[in-house]
Amino acid sequence: MTRTPTYHQLMQQVAQTLLSHDGPIVVLSHENPDGDALGSVLGLARALRGLGREVYAPMTTPRYLAFVPHPGELDEPLTSWPAGALAAVLDVDNNDPSRVAGADLSMFDGPVVNIDHHGTNARQATAGVVEPGIPAAAMMVADLLGAMNVPLTPAIATPLMLGLVTDTGSFRFDSVTPETFECAAALRQAGADLGWLSDQLGRNPRTYYTLLREVLGTLEFLHGGRVVQAHVTEAMLERAGAAWDDVENYVGTLRNAEGAELAVMLKDYGDRVKVSLRSRGALSAQNIAVALGGGGHVPAAGATLNLPYPEARTLLDAAIAAELERAGEVG
Repeated sequence: MTRTPTYHQLMQQVAQTLLSHDGPIVVLSHENPDGDALGSVLGLARALRGLGREVYAPMTTPRYLAFVPHPGELDEPLTSWPAGALAAVLDVDNNDPSRVAGADLSMFDGPVVNIDHHGTNARQATAGVVEPGIPAAAMMVADLLGAMNVPLTPAIATPLMLGLVTDTGSFRFDSVTPETFECAAALRQAGADLGWLSDQLGRNPRTYYTLLREVLGTLEFLHGGRVVQAHVTEAMLERAGAAWDDVENYVGTLRNAEGAELAVMLKDYGDRVKVSLRSRGALSAQNIAVALGGGGHVPAAGATLNLPYPEARTLLDAAIAAELERAGEVG
């Protein structure tokens, strides 16, 4: 997509809000951070620290991304807000405090800037830009740094490349635009270590495979093979010696099943169920997630149901059926 004048104007407002703030800046993203969340937070935090700003970046990094941040670069979750702080919320709606990790945003009354590419964003920050047509928040952070006149360095460009690669499925998704490749070229030109990222992202611990064996035992092909679904429980993790982090990429593996239009991965925590969805074609993972109280993008979305598995499964089945019917009518 070509950036609109409004997009540039809003980005300039975010840039000026950050540059004019003298106090600490707390950079946050969503719970269960993925590559785009981590990459966006690291890219902005490193840039701000390079400008001499006091920055807090509270985030619990999943094991499969632990190779990216430098030791001590990320902070533990904040129990209180620094005096005079500004919150920079990336890749998630700042009006959804339950999804913002690292600090309790519902207890914060200071200025907030918000950079997000989810269309369900309420757009109520002090200064913010929301653009669903951009496939990765890291692209928007790259635009923000340009508006701040911060030059890209290898240390900044590499995590932003991480966000770009992970949220576009290594440039395989239809969300990729010509500008996506232009951004990737600029990051690579600035020294983004693409080879290192690709090699590290391709590595999995042994427990990833031992748990996958358990997960595949739950595999279901539903609705004539249009939906492929699996789930994981605490007991399965214990038998495999695995952790919840090992589950993150399984939904992408399910999506590769021939004939599948929707892949569903369920994490059964006992008292709640987390649903990860990936869709293709006319089916919208976003519609299903929103029906369940969650959100995301059309091809990739998720939700958390505070219900035991049988009840959550009933609601999920109904939401999937409704979306299949809608997609059939559209088709």
